[in-house]
Amino acid sequence: MTKSAMNTLITGGTQGLGLAVAEALVRAGHPNLAIAGLPDGQGPAAIERLKGMGANAHLLEIDLSDAEAASELVLSAEQAIGPINALVNSAAICDRGSLLDTSAELFDRVLAVNTRAPFLVMQTFAKRAIANGIPASCVNVTSLQYHCGLPFLAPYSASKAALAALTKNAANALKSRRIRFNAVALGWMDTPGEDATQKRYHNAPDDWLEKAEASQPFGQLIKPDEVAGLILYLLSPESGVITGSVIDYDQTVVGASPEGIGSGE
Repeated sequence: MTKSAMNTLITGGTQGLGLAVAEALVRAGHPNLAIAGLPDGQGPAAIERLKGMGANAHLLEIDLSDAEAASELVLSAEQAIGPINALVNSAAICDRGSLLDTSAELFDRVLAVNTRAPFLVMQTFAKRAIANGIPASCVNVTSLQYHCGLPFLAPYSASKAALAALTKNAANALKSRRIRFNAVALGWMDTPGEDATQKRYHNAPDDWLEKAEASQPFGQLIKPDEVAGLILYLLSPESGVITGSVIDYDQTVVGASPEGIGSGE
């Protein structure tokens, strides 16, 4: 995959992390972008922003809960910018629900967007890369919640655990085709979507971010621009043969005990 030949499809690319990745790609000299997002009015502004940076950016409005639309997304992207050899699955929903109060409808909705849709997009992406005879790379955005998750994130945690497993399964299945699949498992991140979620589900005040960041080891939440650099690296040929990796990206260490617990004190 040469630098000039990276044609990238990004789901959830109209805001937050997806948009940050798109901007990082443009700055790195990869201007051919298909940006997929909900028909919620945010897309045109994102596309204009990217075009102002010199991108050849195209908006694909889609509801990823529609299985047929998810399956056809790569084909639509190909029509816009040519053969797709880089994919970022960033779109997700984070509706709340615990083991005790999650309805079947809620569970199905979260899994449809967060797991089934990436699977279907990856499926067509891989088939088209094979048909086009090109190496390709995909990065899935999962969550640190896939290790266990907060009690009120039962369906979300399940969806992200499934996506992590699918990443490894696809990487193993298609390594001989030189199609790479990796994932980044994110901790708490500062995005417009997180702001809306905090206010919708937790009655968070306007200064919730300042208070949250004051409680973190590094005095901040994860910033999309920081993650975008890692995703760009994993997409690009510079990451070599890395495939099947799920990288925890956070300032807490999964499995660590609180100080003094289990230390022999």
